[in-house]
Amino acid sequence: MNNKELIETFYNGLSERNAEKMISCYHKDIVFEDPGFGKLKGDRAKKMWQMLCKNGKDLKVEFSDVKANDNIGSAHWEAWYTFSQTGRKVHNKIDAEFEFLDGKIIKHTDYFNLHRWASHAIGWKGKLLGGTNFFKKKLHQQTNRLLDKFHSN
Repeated sequence: MNNKELIETFYNGLSERNAEKMISCYHKDIVFEDPGFGKLKGDRAKKMWQMLCKNGKDLKVEFSDVKANDNIGSAHWEAWYTFSQTGRKVHNKIDAEFEFLDGKIIKHTDYFNLHRWASHAIGWKGKLLGGTNFFKKKLHQQTNRLLDKFHSN
């Protein structure tokens, strides 16, 4: 499998909410980072996808513009889902960058507008605070607490 196919397999797994398919694309020493969770390494990154796939009951994903060479890759993807804490509908637009090692994804970084996401997910409070470092820090604490709780089950 070439690296472009690896990225496509990863996102097909996400579209199917098949965390094991996604995780099979990751190197054992994966480093994942995004505005919602911050930086996650190894098993924590893998557990995050397990948690999101399990809890994302109405998750819909589309991906496009997949590019890759021997060392790096990128993709654009969009997700539609209901944010469980508020019941609000979210449409998130994400640009991803990848690095590869030994035929697997070793580094995966997702970029999206956290302020825009917070406005969708949380409403007026997200619109007001979503662009602040205070909000980002609190969100990282909350998402990582959820991940710890999921990880211990």
